[in-house]
Amino acid sequence: MPIDITMPALSPTMEEGKLAKWHVKEGDSVSSGDVIAEIETDKATMEVEAVDEGKIGRIMVAEGTEGVKVNAVIAVLLQEGESLDAVAAPKAEAPKTPANDGPAKPDTARADFEKVAAADMNAAKNKVANSNTGTSAPARTDGGKVFASPLARRLAKEAGIDVSAISGSGPKGRVVKSDVEAAKSGKAPLKAVASATPAGAAPAGGMTKAQVLALYPEGSYELVPNDGMRKVVAARLTESKQTVPHFYLTVDCKIDALLAAREQINAASPKGKDGKPDYKLSVNDFVMKAWAVALQRVPLANATWAVDSILYHKRSDVAVAVAVPGGLFTPVVKSCETKTLREISEEVKDLAARARGKKLAPHEYQGGASSVSNLGMFGIKEFGAVINPPHGTILAVGVGEERVYADKGEIKIGQFMSCTLSCDHRAVDGALGAEVLGVFKGLIENPVMMLA
Repeated sequence: MPIDITMPALSPTMEEGKLAKWHVKEGDSVSSGDVIAEIETDKATMEVEAVDEGKIGRIMVAEGTEGVKVNAVIAVLLQEGESLDAVAAPKAEAPKTPANDGPAKPDTARADFEKVAAADMNAAKNKVANSNTGTSAPARTDGGKVFASPLARRLAKEAGIDVSAISGSGPKGRVVKSDVEAAKSGKAPLKAVASATPAGAAPAGGMTKAQVLALYPEGSYELVPNDGMRKVVAARLTESKQTVPHFYLTVDCKIDALLAAREQINAASPKGKDGKPDYKLSVNDFVMKAWAVALQRVPLANATWAVDSILYHKRSDVAVAVAVPGGLFTPVVKSCETKTLREISEEVKDLAARARGKKLAPHEYQGGASSVSNLGMFGIKEFGAVINPPHGTILAVGVGEERVYADKGEIKIGQFMSCTLSCDHRAVDGALGAEVLGVFKGLIENPVMMLA
């Protein structure tokens, strides 16, 4: 019997992915362990291996296809003696257009966008005018239930389109995926609809796509759809700021001793055959080590919120923010407190390099209890970072710079670095956050104490 090769789940939260590349074609023979395809998620590109031997009978999902659901059949493997006749060809979905509505030009769709936006703006003006006379504008409602598939609702939400403005081509006018895609591409016009949101009020996600587009002349911008990574980053950070009660604590750390220690350690690095040192520590390596040790010395701060419980972690698994084109990765250095500065340096460089190439495995960027985000290399003096759920804290590190300071009545110049700790107030209270940040400051200013 033919064997189905299905879209694998590369992480516990993965629902769909992109079939980035096929390494085989129909008719090729494969053995168990052979790499047959590459799957791309919002975070990584992973290889798919054959689990049985046989011949690729049919490829069901074309290379480059996005939105392939987990466990969907992507190819069929024939075993010895089996025929291709037993395998049904993949069904090609014909593009649909909304019933009762012919195709419309992109500028027609834009005109409908602008009508909806103009209606919202006029409603807002009326609300302001009414508020000045002691009355308020009545809230507008749908006037009826909108029938749409769950996928269509999600796609419409992601595109910033009110699903009730889309004409449905499914049974009884049900809005389906192809209707949303037609509306997004401008092939089908949007209906003018009444908003269920009180007049003038912003929807839960802020301005809609239609409202944003209506503010700018057509041709004055380039519209670039968000890829999977940007959508996930946007969703997670929006969720974080809306659901996690952040508060911020800042300290200035004197780093003269740290810089001197770094210089001495780097100077002692043996040289390779090419004359380059075997290792070169960065300030961030010291920050990672100091923060990991601080979390061990104040264990109640090594915490994450779990709805009806708090997890107090035994290890200091510290994530490090890595900027990549179009988004952000947070690979995790596991048991960071147990590793030497050199080990931390080498691991962070390896994780960062593979993150930029989307070659990280899910277990390398999931988990952790805290993060470090360092923008000092960009000259940023101080900033407050957004917590990456379910982490309880994130440490934001600024640039090291010369500052004038007073020491026992004497004016001196030293190297200082500002660090801001963002805390989830549900798991880490103010005094606790101040305590762990104070321990971190002591370790940074006296780096030899990291080894004690």
